[in-house]
Amino acid sequence: MEDNKKHVALLFGGDSSEHDVSKRSARNIYDAMDKTKYEVSLFLITKDGIILDNDASHRVFEGQSEDSVVKEEMNNLDLTNPLAPIENLNKTNEVDVFFPIVHGNLGEDGTIQGLLRLLKKPYVGSNTLSSSMSYDKDITKKLLDIEGVNNTKYVLLRPENKDAFSYDDLSKKLGSVLFIKPANQGSSIGIHKVENEQEYREAIRDAFRYDTKVLVEECIDGPQEVEISILGNLEPIPSKLGAIKVPESDEFYTYDNKFVDASQVQFTIPVELPDEVANEITDMAIRAYRALDLRGMARIDFLVSKDMKPYLGEINTLPGFTNISLYPQLWEASGISYVELIDKLIDLAIEENDRQKSILHDFKPLNSGDQEKVYKAEN
Repeated sequence: MEDNKKHVALLFGGDSSEHDVSKRSARNIYDAMDKTKYEVSLFLITKDGIILDNDASHRVFEGQSEDSVVKEEMNNLDLTNPLAPIENLNKTNEVDVFFPIVHGNLGEDGTIQGLLRLLKKPYVGSNTLSSSMSYDKDITKKLLDIEGVNNTKYVLLRPENKDAFSYDDLSKKLGSVLFIKPANQGSSIGIHKVENEQEYREAIRDAFRYDTKVLVEECIDGPQEVEISILGNLEPIPSKLGAIKVPESDEFYTYDNKFVDASQVQFTIPVELPDEVANEITDMAIRAYRALDLRGMARIDFLVSKDMKPYLGEINTLPGFTNISLYPQLWEASGISYVELIDKLIDLAIEENDRQKSILHDFKPLNSGDQEKVYKAEN
């Protein structure tokens, strides 16, 4: 590897429903990266959670059947070794920065971030705790409430209390139209809009297939879906706002809209909103980003009601980078190209890693000289 190049390792795939989306995101990032600045290694995480090495990942990248590559690689793994799923990370040395682009489970729930922290390498995006909190809709909403960031009212169901609530009980608190959502799930999976007891019971049964915590949320009247991209570490900056309009036949932005057939979905970038509403959304997004202690990037989704009241809906800490993904599109509209965006994210990862390395984790008493420096700095 040339001395002046940074060695970047792309991690992609995973065991979530967004496995193929992650592969497309990684392909776009790889193609956009300036190869005079970066040496790039690939690590595909299979649907079974096995990390393939660079050679095998490149074969999949170039069009070879993933199933056949995985079958071949599995024959070479000693699965009695508890580290077998991740041992391929050891085959590529001198990685300067890891770039995880694993959507949903494993990627956005803090799992990958914990592994990369153990490797003591810079990585793009937020840390373990911030990723995990943002992925859990219940925890996110609790923190938003503390920070005064407006979001939808909800009731949390768990296996031990789910039978204590009926549709009538919840509709009295939240309204006659309810949304049922798994707390830890993405891609609109397990989400249902319900208006009676039978629909409610069926939705609860389905949602609990995907998580042990389920949210029952109020429905916002005639909402407009508005998105904003955030970039940065301690001083995050916002993009312009964009909007999503789904076909009238669909009641919300579904899995099919996102990944099966997006041809009928309309994206408006930038979206026209009253200045005070746009400013409020931007302020809410930055406050949420800081409240969750996020780093690098996030796409934050809002609902705007008919009376122009914004509600923060969801925070995505590793948003998509496909051709139709809103995170890079919003930055393009805001004056930062796809290539520049990748450069900035890598630089932010290194910046945050340097900051973290300066933090002590073991007790070291200040000597008199250090104490004098602290006193002068504080005064």
